[in-house]
Amino acid sequence: MKIETIAVHGGNVVTDLLKPVIQPITLSTTFEHQEGTMLYTRLENPNRKSLETVLSSLEGGADAAAFSSGNAAGNAVFQALPAGSHIIAPDDMYHGMKMLLKTVYAGKIEVDFIDLTQPEKVKEVIKPNTKLLWIETPSNPLLKISDIKSLASIAKKHQLIVACDSTFATPIFQQGLALGADIVMHSSTKYISGHSDILGGILITKEKNAFWESIKNIQKLAGAVPSPMDCYLLTRSIKTLPYRMRAHSSNAKEIAEFLNGKEEVEKVFYPGLPSHEGFETAKNQMSDFGAMLSFLIEGNADDADRLIGKLKYFSDATSLGGVESLIERRSKVQGNDASIPDQLIRMSVGIENCEDLIADLDQAFNATF
Repeated sequence: MKIETIAVHGGNVVTDLLKPVIQPITLSTTFEHQEGTMLYTRLENPNRKSLETVLSSLEGGADAAAFSSGNAAGNAVFQALPAGSHIIAPDDMYHGMKMLLKTVYAGKIEVDFIDLTQPEKVKEVIKPNTKLLWIETPSNPLLKISDIKSLASIAKKHQLIVACDSTFATPIFQQGLALGADIVMHSSTKYISGHSDILGGILITKEKNAFWESIKNIQKLAGAVPSPMDCYLLTRSIKTLPYRMRAHSSNAKEIAEFLNGKEEVEKVFYPGLPSHEGFETAKNQMSDFGAMLSFLIEGNADDADRLIGKLKYFSDATSLGGVESLIERRSKVQGNDASIPDQLIRMSVGIENCEDLIADLDQAFNATF
């Protein structure tokens, strides 16, 4: 099946005798004892199984594990590592995941945060206890592009597990397992949900090995799993994911070009611009460039806040991936971070009419500067 057909049919498993076209929601927490059935919904649920099946198919994986949030998914990977392990992670990555590593795992796991856009730097920080290379590409919020294939090649020579957060790319634009990753992660809260109303995370594995079995055991025993309703809604959202992503990305390209032409904009971070440092890498490993971008204005934090305050169709809110456009001054949310300038604005481009979005941005710039 092609990816659009997988998205529509890959998660539709119907066992109801009435044969509904869409899989029903199974809210029962427990199941009668009989051969071949499920036991308890923390361990397994029909809706969760369908969600895991379709996402595994979209990524070309052997299995998947759904969690109650993106951070819960990442946390399961870290928990599965031996005590005292060392992790290599990107210097630019989702703030929530970075804080998880720096606080919850402080004293339990060693972490080196480095610039993964330069693969050779990985070799410099590998230690005898290094177990995991965590990649995030495109990265949040600076849209750095890491070469998954090159990084995975280095990691494999040192027997490192490679996990890749592909949230910004989605399974539609990037196939991390085919590029060399062992595990791909998504915050399904974002584009997979697509409507800013579901919290979730997913891990997809290339093969069912001992490390994966440890992750599945953590999923079942720790119980950070999504509800049947959330799984049902995510599976429903996936049906339109390929087409939503095309609209998102098309709008983002036009807006990136618009911003790139504004004299009040110092720099645009969007991998679909030929001027972006990771353009060639993104072109080689992604089928499209996604809908996230950041930009620096010629001014300070107050100017950025004023610009955002003048917008009508962009909500000043955290998160991303919904059909509606969101915008925020990132350091306002992320806090003090030397790598994030105070006037950096992050944008999640929605699927509204792009002419309306550009007109809105234009009037906001005219009113601010």
